Amino acid sequence: MWAGVAALESVLHHEGGFVNHPKDPGGITNLGVTKRVWENWIGREVDEAEMRALTPELIGPMYKQLYWDKIKGDDLPAGLDYVVFDGAVNSGPSRSAKWLQSAAGAVPDGIVGPATLRAVQGHRVADLITTYQAKRLEFLENLATWDTFGRGWGRRVAEVSALSKQLTA
Repeated sequence: MWAGVAALESVLHHEGGFVNHPKDPGGITNLGVTKRVWENWIGREVDEAEMRALTPELIGPMYKQLYWDKIKGDDLPAGLDYVVFDGAVNSGPSRSAKWLQSAAGAVPDGIVGPATLRAVQGHRVADLITTYQAKRLEFLENLATWDTFGRGWGRRVAEVSALSKQLTA
C-alpha cells in the first residue's frame, strides 16, 4: 500500500465513473483515466467495454507512478500532497508542479525536485494551498471548456482546498 491511497480515494470521488462527454477533449474516461492514458499504460488499444470495467484497484498503480510519484507526494507535507496530486490528475503532473513551484517561489520548470521541496519548507502549508489553488482556478477559468465544466471544477477546487487544510492540522 502506498501513502497516497487516501488521496487517491478523494481524487476518485471527484473524478467519478465512466463518462464520454462530447465536449471533453479527453474523450472516453473512467475513474479519471482517459482511454489514451490507459492504452499508453498497458501498451495496447482498448475498447469502451474495457474502459467501463476499470476499478480503483486496477488503476491505483498507474496513479501512483504517473501522478503521485511525479509530484513527489511522499515528500510533500500533509494536505499539500493531496492538493498537488489532485491538480496533477486533473491538469497533468507538469502543470501541477509549476503551480506548486510558483506558489513556493521556486523556478517553475514542471519537475518537483530538491529545489522545489526546499522552497516548500520555507512556507506555511495552508498559505501554499491557498496560493496553489488560486493559480489552479485561474488556469481552469481560462479554458475554453469552462462554460461546460466550470461549475464542477470550481466546486472541486473548493472541496479539495477545504479537505487539504483539514489534513494539515
